[in-house]
Amino acid sequence: MEKIKMITPLVEMDGDEMTRVIWSMIKEELLNPFIDLKTEYYDLGIEYRNETDDEVTIKAAEAIKKYGVGVKCATITPNADRIKEYNLKEMWKSPNGTIRAILDGTVFRAPIKPFVRTWEEPITIARHAYGDIYKNVEMKIEGKGKAELVFTDEDGKVTRETIHDFNDSGVVMGMHNTNKSISSFARSCFNFALDTKQDIWFASKDTISKKYDHTFKDIFNEIFEEEYKEKFKEANIEYFYTLIDDAVARVIKSKGGFIWACKNYDGDV
Repeated sequence: MEKIKMITPLVEMDGDEMTRVIWSMIKEELLNPFIDLKTEYYDLGIEYRNETDDEVTIKAAEAIKKYGVGVKCATITPNADRIKEYNLKEMWKSPNGTIRAILDGTVFRAPIKPFVRTWEEPITIARHAYGDIYKNVEMKIEGKGKAELVFTDEDGKVTRETIHDFNDSGVVMGMHNTNKSISSFARSCFNFALDTKQDIWFASKDTISKKYDHTFKDIFNEIFEEEYKEKFKEANIEYFYTLIDDAVARVIKSKGGFIWACKNYDGDV
């Protein structure tokens, strides 16, 4: 049998531990006998990420942008124990988070069949793939002091907000996102909904997060009203926004069959 020839290389991102063995077996038994496999290889195993100061992850992501397709094996996101186990230079960030940030894409996850007995159809999770907790900055606080959120614009003007006045030790974390990425996420979700003819839900905690989460809500609403409202009407599908608390309750009681858009961290839940 003549092998299928590949024109565009597949970006091949090797992983850690047993995934390296499994991926090797997949290539040997399921791919190589039938495909003239053409790949651009990147080793994302923890040892090589450590050796290259994680530059290999960035190069792999840039290769995906170039060729448009890649396959990635499971990788280790190290904790304190892993630093000792592998003698790492530092606690390297999640490779998935790094790659998602560079690609600025959306992750769509759809089960093969529903797993809640009341669901008649699967629910697809549309997960924003940029920023939030995957690009966070953290600090341990060792004693009394003030934690501040500070922004210095290009003209040198400084804006600051007090996060907390610490009387004892604790922790502090900063996250970010961009209007450009949020807009890209919204359009990706709306387009996917039109392609699959499914309703789309989006939820956040805008009543509490009156700037961060509210920005997501506002951008989604603005883009929907200006670019997608009529298209959704013609396709007989709906865009629905609610608070995340309400969304969870509604999801359990629903019949399924829609897309649930989530911010990056929310999509982990």
